[in-house]
Amino acid sequence: MRKYNINSLSELQNRRIELKIDYLLLEDQLKQNGKTYLMQFSPKALFKKFTSKDSMLDVNKQFNLVGNAMSFLLPIFMRKTLFRGSGFIMKAIVGLASRKIGQSLNAKKFTTFFNLAKDWIAEKIPDKLEKKHIDYGIPPDSETY
Repeated sequence: MRKYNINSLSELQNRRIELKIDYLLLEDQLKQNGKTYLMQFSPKALFKKFTSKDSMLDVNKQFNLVGNAMSFLLPIFMRKTLFRGSGFIMKAIVGLASRKIGQSLNAKKFTTFFNLAKDWIAEKIPDKLEKKHIDYGIPPDSETY
């Protein structure tokens, strides 16, 4: 608590007004800081944070969303599909290896693999959107064409 040297009633009133102004300024500043803090956790801000290029390109090493997801999903996928009939020891080894592989994946590598697979599939499947010219037997130089 501060000690003030107040000698008259006018000094007391002036000090009271100064303290009230300081109180109101601090109140406004606290409200503004609170709003700024709460805006960090709004759905819009969280969506921007988690879908930004920085978080997806693994710039921040603590938040590797793709690597964490793959280290969890890849062992489950491997055990349920490729190594379904295998024993416990084989499933454990595959789980550990695929977990390490999943952690080493980041968004850049994952998108590269995804684009390679997409391009490979696109080459195998013929383009159905390309319309073939239908010949109705009418020559192009006729009046009805």
